[in-house]
Amino acid sequence: SILFIHGGPHTAYGHTYFIEFQYFFSNGYNILFCNPPGSTGYGQEYEKACIGDWGGKDLQYIEKFVKECRIRYGLTGKIGVTGGSYGGYMTNWIVTQTNEFACAISERSISNLFSMIGTSDIGFWFNTLELDLKDPYSMEGMQKLMEFSPINYVKKVKTPTMLITGEEDYRCPIEQAEQFYVALKLNNVDASLVRYPGDNHEHARSGVPKNMLDRLKRKTEWFDRYLKKEN
Repeated sequence: SILFIHGGPHTAYGHTYFIEFQYFFSNGYNILFCNPPGSTGYGQEYEKACIGDWGGKDLQYIEKFVKECRIRYGLTGKIGVTGGSYGGYMTNWIVTQTNEFACAISERSISNLFSMIGTSDIGFWFNTLELDLKDPYSMEGMQKLMEFSPINYVKKVKTPTMLITGEEDYRCPIEQAEQFYVALKLNNVDASLVRYPGDNHEHARSGVPKNMLDRLKRKTEWFDRYLKKEN
């Protein structure tokens, strides 16, 4: 089984065709997905629920969702996790908080909310608003940014993790994946960094065609390695 986490965070999965769900289902995987607190479509209060609390109530919701899926559908096998953008942040966050998942694939992700402020094209205001900060460069602001950054807890990671990024991604710059990858390798975690020349933040949706094909191949190999074969 594979758990998918959407980006945003203020977006949502809905009743619509999503090629990646269909692709991995056709390759023998159960597809798990949900809309945790912070998602759109359930009212403003629900959408605001992750403000100042990234990786808090949303992670609790996701963990309960996975547990419920195991019970309701009798899932006894290994589960992998993947997501892009905010979903990539959550994937990075999850592997620092739990060993529940057999492997992870984090795409166009965020690992350091502090360095993101100075490098992302979304501007300083995004992290300031999302974490409910008054001044991101105050001591309190910098501490909170690091408190909510996966890189801050990288010593806890045991989960094999693949990081995928476009070299021209200016929303979640490549340095986000690079620093998390280096930290994982330094801590003897099985990790892989896949970087695509010519691709930006939309690499999974409207990227260079040969890169998009290569991406699906690499994701399938990573999931097959850790979810289908005995380790």
